[in-house]
Amino acid sequence: MHLGVLGNAGSWYVRDLERAAAGRGHRAARLEFPQLVARCGIGAADHSPLTAHSPVAAADLDLTRLDAVVVRTMPPGSLEQVVYRMDALARLEAAGVAVLNPAKALECAVDKYLATCRLEAAGLPVPATLVCETADDALAAFEDLGGDVVVKPIFGSEGRGIVRVSDPELALRTFRTLERLQAVLYVQKYVRHEGCDVRVMVLDGRVIGAMRRCSADDFRTNVSRSARAEPHRPTDLEADWALRAAQAVGARFAGIDILYDASCAGYVIEVNAVPGWRAFSATTGIDVAAHVIASLESGG
Repeated sequence: MHLGVLGNAGSWYVRDLERAAAGRGHRAARLEFPQLVARCGIGAADHSPLTAHSPVAAADLDLTRLDAVVVRTMPPGSLEQVVYRMDALARLEAAGVAVLNPAKALECAVDKYLATCRLEAAGLPVPATLVCETADDALAAFEDLGGDVVVKPIFGSEGRGIVRVSDPELALRTFRTLERLQAVLYVQKYVRHEGCDVRVMVLDGRVIGAMRRCSADDFRTNVSRSARAEPHRPTDLEADWALRAAQAVGARFAGIDILYDASCAGYVIEVNAVPGWRAFSATTGIDVAAHVIASLESGG
């Protein structure tokens, strides 16, 4: 196979996928979203170079001739840029190129409000959440949710931009600031927990492994924020929740985060459709990149 990997320069994940691909006799080329060039109404009859009439190209490579494209990064951008990138991925899918994950799954998972709605509609437990645009509505939610909430950016990952607010005056200042920035206010009831959560990795409708992440001094349990990770054998319920969560957002490949409160009630917190696996592989010994390449070989 000839694969494209949308990833950052120097990315460990790109190198890991290149290693796994080469080990199975495949080629992998690194690409970047800003390199994407899409064309309409230009054909071979125009006597242009190959990529000049390619529906979607990058770095002089006709992406419609690839066997698959793996999305390993979702860089910040304007609304126009993000929409265009998803449109280009969808066009690759329409041309018969396997895209992991599909554009629709990426769009859903990256949007915390939409993803939470999908999880709830699938019958999965999610924390009480209110999404609004005004500070007054957010402050009312703060009070309704017990005066202890987590405020999250609609788009974001690895715990970036997430703050816990439990003081009314600080809540008002936070909400007013976000309102002035024309941000959407995503306000979620804080789940009191013991500093640990479970990350379950799903690929092609099956669980390939799980780990438990614990942090002694941060309510966020991301390993990127120095949380400690250990192997975890998922319960039947955790596996069921993870598979249903991935299906709810349409993701073939996903990392699902499950959090338990003090009474041991569980909640599905997030579905990450561009899941990292560096800490996961180091913790569990599972070669995730090899699983991804095998999945692409089989067509999922």
